Amino acid sequence: MTEALLQLDQVTRTYTLPRERLWTAAPLVHAVRGVTLRMSTGRNLGVVGESGSGKSTLARLVMALEAPTSGSVRILGQALQQLNPSELRRARRNFQMVFQDPYGSLDPRQTVERIITEPLLALDGADDADQRRKAAEVLGAVGLRSSDLGKYPHEFSGGQRQRVAIARALITRPRLIVADEPVSALDVSVQAQVLNLMQDLSREFGVTYLLISHDLAVVDYLCDEVAVIYQGRIVEQGPPLTLFKGAAHPYTRALLAAVPRVSIDSTASRRRHTAMVSARAPAGAACPYAARCPAAKALCEAQRPELKSLGAEHQVACHFAVSETPGD
Repeated sequence: MTEALLQLDQVTRTYTLPRERLWTAAPLVHAVRGVTLRMSTGRNLGVVGESGSGKSTLARLVMALEAPTSGSVRILGQALQQLNPSELRRARRNFQMVFQDPYGSLDPRQTVERIITEPLLALDGADDADQRRKAAEVLGAVGLRSSDLGKYPHEFSGGQRQRVAIARALITRPRLIVADEPVSALDVSVQAQVLNLMQDLSREFGVTYLLISHDLAVVDYLCDEVAVIYQGRIVEQGPPLTLFKGAAHPYTRALLAAVPRVSIDSTASRRRHTAMVSARAPAGAACPYAARCPAAKALCEAQRPELKSLGAEHQVACHFAVSETPGD
Protein backbone atom coordinates (compact mmCIF):
# COMPACT_ATOMS: atom_id res chain seq x y z
CA MET A 1 0.00 0.00 0.00
CA THR A 2 1.36 3.43 -0.95
CA GLU A 3 1.91 6.12 1.65
CA ALA A 4 -1.29 7.95 2.53
CA LEU A 5 -1.59 11.62 1.67
CA LEU A 6 -3.70 12.13 4.81
CA GLN A 7 -4.11 9.70 7.69
CA LEU A 8 -6.30 10.23 10.75
CA ASP A 9 -6.03 7.61 13.49
CA GLN A 10 -8.66 7.59 16.26
CA VAL A 11 -8.79 11.40 16.33
CA THR A 12 -10.83 12.95 19.14
CA ARG A 13 -11.43 16.62 19.94
CA THR A 14 -13.11 17.62 23.20
CA TYR A 15 -13.96 21.15 24.35
CA THR A 16 -14.52 22.24 27.95
CA LEU A 17 -17.46 24.60 28.42
CA PRO A 18 -17.84 27.17 31.22
CA ARG A 19 -19.18 25.78 34.51
CA GLU A 20 -22.89 26.23 35.01
CA ARG A 21 -22.47 26.29 38.80
CA LEU A 22 -19.46 26.95 40.99
CA TRP A 23 -19.12 23.48 42.50
CA THR A 24 -20.11 21.40 39.49
CA ALA A 25 -17.78 19.85 36.94
CA ALA A 26 -17.28 21.76 33.70
CA PRO A 27 -19.37 20.18 30.92
CA LEU A 28 -17.59 18.67 27.93
CA VAL A 29 -18.47 18.75 24.23
CA HIS A 30 -17.14 15.89 22.13
CA ALA A 31 -16.91 17.53 18.71
CA VAL A 32 -14.95 14.68 17.07
CA ARG A 33 -14.97 11.14 18.44
CA GLY A 34 -12.48 8.51 17.32
CA VAL A 35 -12.40 9.39 13.62
CA THR A 36 -10.16 7.25 11.43
CA LEU A 37 -9.72 8.25 7.78
CA ARG A 38 -7.23 7.61 5.00
CA MET A 39 -6.89 9.68 1.84
CA SER A 40 -4.80 8.75 -1.19
CA THR A 41 -3.36 11.23 -3.67
CA GLY A 42 -5.79 11.99 -6.48
CA ARG A 43 -8.90 10.74 -4.67
CA ASN A 44 -10.99 13.64 -3.39
CA LEU A 45 -12.85 12.97 -0.14
CA GLY A 46 -16.08 14.70 0.87
CA VAL A 47 -17.20 14.92 4.50
CA VAL A 48 -20.93 15.53 4.85
CA GLY A 49 -23.30 15.99 7.76
CA GLU A 50 -25.71 18.45 9.32
CA SER A 51 -24.65 21.60 11.19
CA GLY A 52 -22.89 20.72 14.45
CA SER A 53 -21.85 17.25 13.31
CA GLY A 54 -18.12 18.02 13.60
CA LYS A 55 -17.21 18.72 9.95
CA SER A 56 -15.49 22.08 10.47
CA THR A 57 -13.73 20.87 13.62
CA LEU A 58 -12.33 18.01 11.57
CA ALA A 59 -11.09 20.51 8.97
CA ARG A 60 -9.32 22.58 11.64
CA LEU A 61 -7.65 19.46 13.02
CA VAL A 62 -6.38 18.47 9.58
CA MET A 63 -5.01 21.99 9.09
CA ALA A 64 -3.32 21.87 12.52
CA LEU A 65 -5.25 24.99 13.52
CA GLU A 66 -6.21 22.95 16.57
CA ALA A 67 -4.54 19.98 18.21
CA PRO A 68 -6.50 16.76 18.74
CA THR A 69 -7.30 15.77 22.31
CA SER A 70 -6.16 12.29 21.38
CA GLY A 71 -5.18 10.42 18.24
CA SER A 72 -2.91 11.56 15.42
CA VAL A 73 -3.16 13.51 12.15
CA ARG A 74 -0.49 12.68 9.57
CA ILE A 75 0.12 14.32 6.21
CA LEU A 76 2.63 12.56 3.97
CA GLY A 77 3.69 10.55 7.01
CA GLN A 78 4.36 13.56 9.25
CA ALA A 79 2.49 13.68 12.57
CA LEU A 80 1.46 17.34 12.64
CA GLN A 81 1.01 17.53 16.42
CA GLN A 82 4.65 16.49 16.90
CA LEU A 83 6.12 19.30 14.76
CA ASN A 84 7.52 22.44 16.35
CA PRO A 85 6.21 25.80 15.04
CA SER A 86 8.97 26.30 12.45
CA GLU A 87 8.65 22.71 11.17
CA LEU A 88 4.86 23.06 10.94
CA ARG A 89 5.21 26.33 9.03
CA ARG A 90 7.43 24.64 6.45
CA ALA A 91 5.14 21.61 6.27
CA ARG A 92 2.17 23.84 5.42
CA ARG A 93 3.42 24.20 1.85
CA ASN A 94 1.92 20.72 1.31
CA PHE A 95 -1.55 21.55 2.66
CA GLN A 96 -3.59 24.72 2.37
CA MET A 97 -7.19 25.74 3.06
CA VAL A 98 -10.03 27.50 1.27
CA PHE A 99 -12.52 28.97 3.74
CA GLN A 100 -16.28 29.26 3.43
CA ASP A 101 -16.70 33.04 3.46
CA PRO A 102 -15.02 34.79 0.50
CA TYR A 103 -15.76 38.14 2.15
CA GLY A 104 -14.36 37.44 5.62
CA SER A 105 -11.36 35.30 4.64
CA LEU A 106 -9.54 38.07 2.72
CA ASP A 107 -7.97 41.03 4.54
CA PRO A 108 -9.70 44.15 3.12
CA ARG A 109 -6.62 46.29 3.87
CA GLN A 110 -4.27 44.16 1.74
CA THR A 111 -3.87 44.04 -2.03
CA VAL A 112 -4.53 40.81 -3.88
CA GLU A 113 -0.81 40.41 -4.45
CA ARG A 114 -0.10 40.62 -0.73
CA ILE A 115 -2.96 38.23 0.09
CA ILE A 116 -1.88 35.61 -2.45
CA THR A 117 1.83 35.72 -1.63
CA GLU A 118 1.34 35.56 2.15
CA PRO A 119 1.86 31.75 2.32
CA LEU A 120 5.24 32.20 0.60
CA LEU A 121 6.53 34.28 3.50
CA ALA A 122 6.87 31.07 5.50
CA LEU A 123 9.17 29.60 2.84
CA ASP A 124 12.78 30.43 2.13
CA GLY A 125 14.33 31.60 -1.13
CA ALA A 126 11.47 33.57 -2.70
CA ASP A 127 12.37 37.20 -3.48
CA ASP A 128 9.81 39.90 -4.33
CA ALA A 129 10.09 39.42 -8.10
CA ASP A 130 9.69 35.64 -7.77
CA GLN A 131 6.68 36.06 -5.48
CA ARG A 132 5.00 38.44 -7.93
CA ARG A 133 5.64 36.06 -10.84
CA LYS A 134 4.11 33.14 -8.91
CA ALA A 135 1.14 35.27 -7.84
CA ALA A 136 0.44 36.30 -11.45
CA GLU A 137 0.71 32.66 -12.52
CA VAL A 138 -1.81 31.29 -10.04
CA LEU A 139 -4.11 34.27 -10.57
CA GLY A 140 -4.18 33.43 -14.28
CA ALA A 141 -4.84 29.77 -13.41
CA VAL A 142 -8.05 30.73 -11.57
CA GLY A 143 -9.30 32.93 -14.42
CA LEU A 144 -8.24 36.39 -13.23
CA ARG A 145 -5.75 38.84 -14.77
CA SER A 146 -2.29 39.76 -13.56
CA SER A 147 -3.49 43.38 -13.54
CA ASP A 148 -5.77 42.39 -10.64
CA LEU A 149 -2.75 42.01 -8.34
CA GLY A 150 -2.90 45.66 -7.28
CA LYS A 151 -6.63 45.63 -6.48
CA TYR A 152 -8.33 45.19 -3.09
CA PRO A 153 -10.96 42.56 -2.15
CA HIS A 154 -13.87 45.04 -2.21
CA GLU A 155 -13.30 45.51 -5.95
CA PHE A 156 -14.32 41.92 -6.69
CA SER A 157 -17.56 39.95 -6.69
CA GLY A 158 -18.10 37.02 -4.33
CA GLY A 159 -17.13 34.47 -6.97
CA GLN A 160 -14.00 36.41 -7.88
CA ARG A 161 -13.02 36.66 -4.21
CA GLN A 162 -13.28 32.91 -3.86
CA ARG A 163 -11.04 32.58 -6.92
CA VAL A 164 -8.51 34.79 -5.14
CA ALA A 165 -8.78 32.54 -2.07
CA ILE A 166 -8.16 29.47 -4.24
CA ALA A 167 -5.17 31.19 -5.86
CA ARG A 168 -3.76 31.87 -2.37
CA ALA A 169 -4.11 28.18 -1.53
CA LEU A 170 -2.45 27.13 -4.79
CA ILE A 171 0.64 29.32 -4.63
CA THR A 172 2.72 26.86 -2.57
CA ARG A 173 1.77 24.01 -4.94
CA PRO A 174 0.15 21.99 -2.13
CA ARG A 175 -0.63 18.30 -2.34
CA LEU A 176 -3.83 18.72 -0.29
CA ILE A 177 -6.40 21.52 -0.16
CA VAL A 178 -8.99 21.49 2.62
CA ALA A 179 -12.09 23.27 1.31
CA ASP A 180 -14.63 24.10 4.04
CA GLU A 181 -17.98 24.84 2.35
CA PRO A 182 -16.17 26.67 -0.49
CA VAL A 183 -19.29 27.54 -2.51
CA SER A 184 -22.09 27.75 0.08
CA ALA A 185 -21.91 31.57 0.28
CA LEU A 186 -22.10 32.00 -3.51
CA ASP A 187 -24.99 32.27 -5.94
CA VAL A 188 -25.96 28.99 -7.61
CA SER A 189 -24.66 30.05 -11.04
CA VAL A 190 -21.34 31.11 -9.52
CA GLN A 191 -21.12 27.87 -7.55
CA ALA A 192 -20.98 25.90 -10.80
CA GLN A 193 -18.14 28.08 -12.10
CA VAL A 194 -16.07 27.66 -8.94
CA LEU A 195 -16.65 23.89 -8.83
CA ASN A 196 -15.62 23.55 -12.47
CA LEU A 197 -12.52 25.59 -11.66
CA MET A 198 -11.64 23.36 -8.69
CA GLN A 199 -12.02 20.27 -10.85
CA ASP A 200 -9.78 21.76 -13.58
CA LEU A 201 -7.13 22.77 -11.04
CA SER A 202 -7.13 19.27 -9.57
CA ARG A 203 -6.13 17.90 -12.96
CA GLU A 204 -3.69 20.71 -13.81
CA PHE A 205 -1.85 21.00 -10.47
CA GLY A 206 -2.35 17.50 -9.07
CA VAL A 207 -4.26 18.81 -6.06
CA THR A 208 -6.35 16.48 -3.90
CA TYR A 209 -9.34 17.98 -2.06
CA LEU A 210 -10.77 17.28 1.37
CA LEU A 211 -14.18 18.86 0.84
CA ILE A 212 -16.32 19.77 3.85
CA SER A 213 -19.92 20.34 2.80
CA HIS A 214 -23.56 19.92 3.65
CA ASP A 215 -24.47 20.00 -0.06
CA LEU A 216 -24.65 16.44 -1.35
CA ALA A 217 -24.77 17.57 -4.99
CA VAL A 218 -21.46 19.42 -4.60
CA VAL A 219 -19.83 16.37 -3.02
CA ASP A 220 -21.23 14.06 -5.69
CA TYR A 221 -19.76 16.30 -8.42
CA LEU A 222 -16.26 16.76 -7.01
CA CYS A 223 -15.45 13.76 -4.81
CA ASP A 224 -14.37 10.16 -5.34
CA GLU A 225 -15.32 9.10 -1.82
CA VAL A 226 -17.75 10.32 0.84
CA ALA A 227 -17.66 10.07 4.63
CA VAL A 228 -20.89 10.78 6.51
CA ILE A 229 -20.31 12.22 9.98
CA TYR A 230 -22.84 12.37 12.81
CA GLN A 231 -22.11 13.77 16.29
CA GLY A 232 -18.38 13.52 15.63
CA ARG A 233 -18.37 9.91 14.37
CA ILE A 234 -18.09 8.50 10.86
CA VAL A 235 -21.28 6.48 10.36
CA GLU A 236 -20.95 5.58 6.67
CA GLN A 237 -18.24 5.81 4.05
CA GLY A 238 -17.94 4.85 0.41
CA PRO A 239 -18.08 6.06 -3.21
CA PRO A 240 -20.77 8.69 -3.97
CA LEU A 241 -22.69 6.34 -6.28
CA THR A 242 -22.88 3.71 -3.55
CA LEU A 243 -23.92 6.07 -0.75
CA PHE A 244 -26.36 8.22 -2.71
CA LYS A 245 -28.02 5.33 -4.55
CA GLY A 246 -27.81 2.64 -1.89
CA ALA A 247 -27.39 4.31 1.50
CA ALA A 248 -27.20 1.74 4.31
CA HIS A 249 -27.26 3.94 7.43
CA PRO A 250 -30.57 5.51 8.55
CA TYR A 251 -28.84 8.88 9.05
CA THR A 252 -27.48 8.91 5.49
CA ARG A 253 -30.96 8.12 4.22
CA ALA A 254 -32.35 10.94 6.35
CA LEU A 255 -29.81 13.35 4.84
CA LEU A 256 -30.85 12.30 1.35
CA ALA A 257 -34.54 12.60 2.22
CA ALA A 258 -33.97 16.16 3.49
CA VAL A 259 -32.64 17.34 0.11
CA PRO A 260 -35.34 19.63 -1.36
CA ARG A 261 -37.17 18.10 -4.30
CA VAL A 262 -40.04 19.41 -6.40
CA SER A 263 -43.47 17.91 -5.68
CA ILE A 264 -42.39 15.78 -2.71
CA ASP A 265 -45.24 15.74 -0.21
CA SER A 266 -45.57 12.14 0.89
CA THR A 267 -46.06 11.15 4.50
CA ALA A 268 -42.90 9.03 4.41
CA SER A 269 -40.83 11.97 3.15
CA ARG A 270 -42.21 14.26 5.86
CA ARG A 271 -41.49 11.61 8.50
CA ARG A 272 -37.89 11.19 7.33
CA HIS A 273 -37.38 14.96 7.31
CA THR A 274 -38.73 15.20 10.86
CA ALA A 275 -36.10 12.66 11.94
CA MET A 276 -33.45 15.03 10.61
CA VAL A 277 -34.50 18.09 12.62
CA SER A 278 -35.38 16.44 15.92
CA ALA A 279 -33.32 16.85 19.10
CA ARG A 280 -29.81 15.47 19.50
CA ALA A 281 -29.46 11.95 20.82
CA PRO A 282 -28.99 11.69 24.59
CA ALA A 283 -25.44 11.13 25.79
CA GLY A 284 -26.33 7.74 27.26
CA ALA A 285 -27.31 6.14 23.96
CA ALA A 286 -24.65 3.70 22.78
CA CYS A 287 -25.56 4.46 19.17
CA PRO A 288 -25.53 8.27 18.83
CA TYR A 289 -28.37 8.14 16.31
CA ALA A 290 -30.59 5.78 18.34
CA ALA A 291 -32.97 8.45 19.67
CA ARG A 292 -33.66 9.73 16.15
CA CYS A 293 -33.63 6.43 14.28
CA PRO A 294 -37.05 5.00 13.29
CA ALA A 295 -35.52 1.50 13.17
CA ALA A 296 -33.72 1.57 16.56
CA LYS A 297 -33.84 -1.61 18.65
CA ALA A 298 -32.65 -2.61 22.13
CA LEU A 299 -29.19 -3.49 20.84
CA CYS A 300 -28.74 0.10 19.64
CA GLU A 301 -29.13 1.34 23.23
CA ALA A 302 -26.76 -1.27 24.63
CA GLN A 303 -23.84 -1.37 22.19
CA ARG A 304 -22.21 1.24 19.96
CA PRO A 305 -21.87 0.01 16.37
CA GLU A 306 -18.41 0.15 14.77
CA LEU A 307 -17.64 0.66 11.09
CA LYS A 308 -17.88 -2.63 9.23
CA SER A 309 -17.56 -3.56 5.58
CA LEU A 310 -20.81 -3.86 3.66
CA GLY A 311 -19.21 -4.37 0.26
CA ALA A 312 -16.39 -3.11 -1.92
CA GLU A 313 -15.17 0.21 -0.44
CA HIS A 314 -18.45 0.58 1.51
CA GLN A 315 -18.41 0.80 5.32
CA VAL A 316 -21.24 1.51 7.72
CA ALA A 317 -21.61 1.80 11.50
CA CYS A 318 -25.06 0.33 12.10
CA HIS A 319 -26.17 -2.93 13.71
CA PHE A 320 -29.01 -3.30 11.22
CA ALA A 321 -27.54 -1.74 8.10
CA VAL A 322 -29.56 -2.38 4.96
CA SER A 323 -28.65 -0.97 1.55
CA GLU A 324 -31.66 0.94 0.27
CA THR A 325 -32.20 3.10 -2.76
CA PRO A 326 -33.61 6.49 -1.66
CA GLY A 327 -37.28 6.80 -2.45
CA ASP A 328 -38.00 3.05 -2.25
